[in-house]
Amino acid sequence: MTSPSAPVPAPADATPAVPRIAVIDLWKAFRGKEVLRGVNLEVTAGESFVILGGSGAGKSVLLKHLIGLIQPDRGHVVVDGEDLTCAEPAVCLQIRRKFGMSFQEGALFDSMNVFENVAFPLRRHTRMTEAEIADRVHECLQLVNLDGIGRKATNELSGGMRRRVGFARAIALQPEILLFDEPNTGLDPLTSAVIDEVIIGMRDRLPVTMVTITHDMRSAFRIADRIAMLRDGRILAVAQPEEFRQLPDPYIQGFLAGEPLEEEVA
Repeated sequence: MTSPSAPVPAPADATPAVPRIAVIDLWKAFRGKEVLRGVNLEVTAGESFVILGGSGAGKSVLLKHLIGLIQPDRGHVVVDGEDLTCAEPAVCLQIRRKFGMSFQEGALFDSMNVFENVAFPLRRHTRMTEAEIADRVHECLQLVNLDGIGRKATNELSGGMRRRVGFARAIALQPEILLFDEPNTGLDPLTSAVIDEVIIGMRDRLPVTMVTITHDMRSAFRIADRIAMLRDGRILAVAQPEEFRQLPDPYIQGFLAGEPLEEEVA
């Protein structure tokens, strides 16, 4: 008979899953100014992970490291067990194909209409027929609640619509990981709420992992499964939204209240 105090063997499937994305002691400086200073974080498969921080905190630089657009001075970015920072070029390309990225303000091609913007990656990276491309573009625009606007010029779109067309283009190649770079910047509160609902809808309907950088607290708490606070190139804390609100760190509480610390205004 097994003693009551004997440890219970772990089930065979209890091995911790490899994080979808792991950032390990990441450092980056530009012209001698340190932007990232030993960032560590993990993103699990299927979650919506938000990196919250003020202007100049290093959010965009960190996001670009995740997809390999910037190489760190030291440290590692590991995606599905593959180290993006030291992988062979062919492996890096394979890793990058897992990502879709929505840039600030949509970053649409103004010389192309909505349909052509969303179709662009399909034409460039696949051998789909025009009929197949048309079906995929239609599907992507439906997912962001913009069905029927394919023939519109980009200069006819509102700021929120431009963001959503950018989302549609980002998911066109069916990425496994979606990156959002400040999706709510410059938008009014109502439009920002619409953008958040679209992001939540994609999270719920698509088999993707999401990483969003933002300084918009309302958006962060709407869309996040977990929130990380980035300050001066370092991660202060990572927590689920309700736990995050209760963190005692004075900078985090000041950020949530919109009240800078004395050192921030000195």
